[in-house]
Amino acid sequence: MRKIFTLILTILVVGFSWAQKSPDEFLGYKAGERFTPHHKVVAYFEHLASTLPNVELVYYGESVEHRPLFVAIASSPSNISNLEQIRKDNLMRTGLLEGSPSTKVAINWMQYNVHGNEAVATEAAMMTFWEVVNPNNPQGKNWLENQVLIVDPCANPDGKDRYTNWYNQKVNHRLQPDPQSSEHMEPWPGGRPNHYMLDLNRDWAWQTQAETLQRLKLYHDWMPHLFVDYHEQGINEPFYFAPAAKPVHEQVSPFQHEFQEIYGRNTAAKFDENNWQYFTKERFDLLYPAYGDTYPMYNGAIGMTIEKGGSGRAGLGMLNAFGDTVTLVERIIHQHTAGISAVEVTAHHSERLTDEFSKFFRSNSTSPRAKYKSFVVKADQHPDRLAAMLDLLDKNKITYGFAGNKSGLRGLDYMTGKSASFSTTEEDIVINAYQPKSVLAQVLFEPEAILEDSITYDITSWALPFVYGVQAYALETRLDPVKKFDSKPFEPNQLGDKPLTYIAPWNATKHAKYLAALLDQGMRVRMADAEFEINQTTYPAGTLLIMRNGNQYIKDFDQKVVDLANKFEITLAVSNSSFVDKGKDFGSSDISVLRAPKVAIIGGSGTSSLNFGELWYFFEQELDYPVSILEADMLGRADLSKYDVLVLPSGNYLSGSTFTKVHDWIKAGGKAIAIEGAVGMFADKEGFSLSMFDSEDDKKAYQKSSSDVAKSERIEPYTDRERMGISTSAAGAIFEVKLDPTYALNFGMGNKYYTLKNNGRRYAYLNNGVNAGIIPSLDSYRFGFIGNKLKPQMKESMVYGVEYQGRGQIIYMVDNPMFRSFWEAGKLFMANAIFVVGN
Repeated sequence: MRKIFTLILTILVVGFSWAQKSPDEFLGYKAGERFTPHHKVVAYFEHLASTLPNVELVYYGESVEHRPLFVAIASSPSNISNLEQIRKDNLMRTGLLEGSPSTKVAINWMQYNVHGNEAVATEAAMMTFWEVVNPNNPQGKNWLENQVLIVDPCANPDGKDRYTNWYNQKVNHRLQPDPQSSEHMEPWPGGRPNHYMLDLNRDWAWQTQAETLQRLKLYHDWMPHLFVDYHEQGINEPFYFAPAAKPVHEQVSPFQHEFQEIYGRNTAAKFDENNWQYFTKERFDLLYPAYGDTYPMYNGAIGMTIEKGGSGRAGLGMLNAFGDTVTLVERIIHQHTAGISAVEVTAHHSERLTDEFSKFFRSNSTSPRAKYKSFVVKADQHPDRLAAMLDLLDKNKITYGFAGNKSGLRGLDYMTGKSASFSTTEEDIVINAYQPKSVLAQVLFEPEAILEDSITYDITSWALPFVYGVQAYALETRLDPVKKFDSKPFEPNQLGDKPLTYIAPWNATKHAKYLAALLDQGMRVRMADAEFEINQTTYPAGTLLIMRNGNQYIKDFDQKVVDLANKFEITLAVSNSSFVDKGKDFGSSDISVLRAPKVAIIGGSGTSSLNFGELWYFFEQELDYPVSILEADMLGRADLSKYDVLVLPSGNYLSGSTFTKVHDWIKAGGKAIAIEGAVGMFADKEGFSLSMFDSEDDKKAYQKSSSDVAKSERIEPYTDRERMGISTSAAGAIFEVKLDPTYALNFGMGNKYYTLKNNGRRYAYLNNGVNAGIIPSLDSYRFGFIGNKLKPQMKESMVYGVEYQGRGQIIYMVDNPMFRSFWEAGKLFMANAIFVVGN
């Protein structure tokens, strides 16, 4: 019987080894001969999962364009049979799940192709995964004895296929490395972003995109110990791997530093053996919390970025600046080698990885590295904004509770940037460092990251109270919740007696969603232009009024108004009279009628694809409001009279006759919204009052300052030129913007707003227009890096303004209120610009 069993087992094992195919065998071409479309990648991993007993696929969702999102999991047969226990044991180490772990297996997650046109990554993923799971590779079996390998071969399949399909149409039959050949000139918007043209590698903490949101749910099911994110950089660069560059966030633990060094030296040895060039400790830092290396770091893992020179331009092969042809074959082998190094070091250090991971979560709340230990958010001013912020905390598994009635507290007031005394109420929220997600909570709430080096790869300030526009305090001491948070269920509006008017608030993004839905239903909606009082309740300017008058022909009017309010969880007030106690009666001509505008966004060559994507996503996925897309190079032939609003993303694409055409359209009654770089297209132009400077003296002073910087660069050491250059740049500096709350652009915003300044542009106050949002003095600066030469220029500058041209207007947004779709407080600016200004 034993001989028969052994024979059957041998046949099964041999059968499995015959069944599996390498990527080359399965796809029918050698790695590097072409780019593989996503459906074939899926088919290959399904092939491995169906023929190997130690490989599983987990489908965690789908992309916007309905391509499958999945990971492949591999380990030893005994680990695979015990996979669920390994997963739960690991969550026990974090405290996210109660219990004591009984297993000690390292979890290594490797993510590829989060940027679609960095397409070498998926090809390398197939090669690396095959080498690890190949039954004929005894090394692979050893690697998997004490680790679970999770591979996401393509985190951005929509961008990947956008690039692959384009490149396969343009590629020459013979290798053509000429950089000017069309196959190396990827058109707008490129394959880097996802469907909505947002950068998924800057979305981790915010989870605004479908791909990120679905992936993070799976991430939190596993909480890996190592997370390696594979990228490409410019073709003239060799290869980058950890250790990371400075600044490294102060919350990164000593072991996380050490393991990056361990990995770096192991990978360097492999590259040295092959005489391949590389660099470490440069350019790619560990600060901004929404990257594929930093977010895992703040969740206890060893996060690492891998960058091979090449990217979308390189294609199958292209000449670099040194005259060498960088081929796809070379790029695949280099990334494959870096991947095998990650598998090796995980196997060799498995026990220590799990031990240090446990230690991270045991000691993170008592770490002396962070200054602030507790954060209080006031609940009385903007409950809907607070609710949106708590939703983000839930997505990140950050816990919070009710603060209770307490007095005599002291902490940093985010709004003023100064220490202040305050008290709390039963409804206020407290988030502290004494929880499993301690480090991530501290990072997301810290008023400002401490910079050990001011040359950074991204923004330097992102504190959630500014993101959501809520009053908050940061405390250096522990403050525990008195009670677990228990959200009050929304009490749906009831359809009762039919009132003359439904009254809805206007101070959060969901109120804009409600307005968009009402207008899309063909309803006439009015807005109060000033504060009023009725039924002993005071309502601010911007309050929505949905009146029976004007909507009498809407079928099921009351039902639709109430159902939509319930959908967005908005509590309605009602009135049976248009006569108010204070303010303007509802029939006054000062009560604006908000008509449904026909909107177009300009896209295409010359526009920022990222800013365009933020706007497109806002209309389609947040407002759910119809919008047309006009290509910039088609504007000359477009009939602009069909649109009420043109949204102009950052960029430089209006000139000559096209500029004149848009200007004429504005004067005829159109409304243009210019964002960030697009504002400059109207500056110092004849017929416009927008200017960088109030006077020639101001202009000369600015030019002198710039000249001084240039001169200093000439006399400073050459190696300091980059450091000198940042003196005129901004990297996410937060300024308090003074608002005029009586003006339509600011309805629902209050009298101040905290802008995220990512550019060095400044404009003088408008002489002929409305200065709706200004930076009056340098006292308005709060946190984040801004160069010492640029900062003084920000005083007495306009950030948001409206200039009237004929019967129309142009709205200037010097700073982008839609930044990466996560700067929630700015979205009401855009809604006011679209629906309210000019009505």
